[in-house]
Amino acid sequence: MNDTSALVLFSGGQDSTTCLAWALDRFENVETIGFDYGQRHRVELDVRGAILNAIRSNFPHWAAKLGDDHLIDLAVLGRISETSLTRHVAIMMQDNGLPNTFIPGRNLLFLTFAAATAYRRGAKHLVTGVCETDYSGYPDCRDDTTKAMQIALNLGMETRFVIHTPLMWIDKAATWQLAHELAGDALVNLIRNETHTCYNGDRTEFHAWGYGCDDCPACRLRAQGYDRYLAARSETRTLHGDQIVHGGRNSGVGELDRQLDFRASF
Repeated sequence: MNDTSALVLFSGGQDSTTCLAWALDRFENVETIGFDYGQRHRVELDVRGAILNAIRSNFPHWAAKLGDDHLIDLAVLGRISETSLTRHVAIMMQDNGLPNTFIPGRNLLFLTFAAATAYRRGAKHLVTGVCETDYSGYPDCRDDTTKAMQIALNLGMETRFVIHTPLMWIDKAATWQLAHELAGDALVNLIRNETHTCYNGDRTEFHAWGYGCDDCPACRLRAQGYDRYLAARSETRTLHGDQIVHGGRNSGVGELDRQLDFRASF
């Protein structure tokens, strides 16, 4: 296994794009993997290529590190799942306390197929954007689950994968801040303009935080996190007239002297 190589679980959303930048900042060789499981918000897969191209174009110091992209057909997961992410039904809470956006076993399968691909590619490190801070309560996003999967994969494949979860203990505001710390306004604006998080697959409306319906749980988390991120940066304005711009698609977030550090210890 190559200790300088990583495989990033990359959906095309905010979290996985931030994790991709995090990996590119740390490893010499970085590949990506995505999964087509019949998700109703399949548009997230459609934007993956544009994001990868934008990273290569806008961040030349990362371009040489960014390697192959892999897209895995997991249509069977969609066929056996009765959820609002794989069926056109309303998003709601269930009797078990979980939203019906929860797809049982999804992240377990993702990690298993990612590990099988990493094994073949010789990559030691797996990077995933799961989080249990401000999330929807999915049990397969928890830290305990990820640690258990690392043990199981290493035992089952007789290897020593390391699963990294850069976002596990930070909220959405801190995720925006992490993107800024990694590559400044250029990365924040790439995430705003190119990534997709909306469960309803709505890419017709652009908001300050990006595209989406502005109503589903994923949009609300992303929007609230962006608002908190902007509020925190506003508090760090200098006396030299620096401003945060709240405009449309082509508006940036003004450069500020950063005084806050949201980073967790990884």
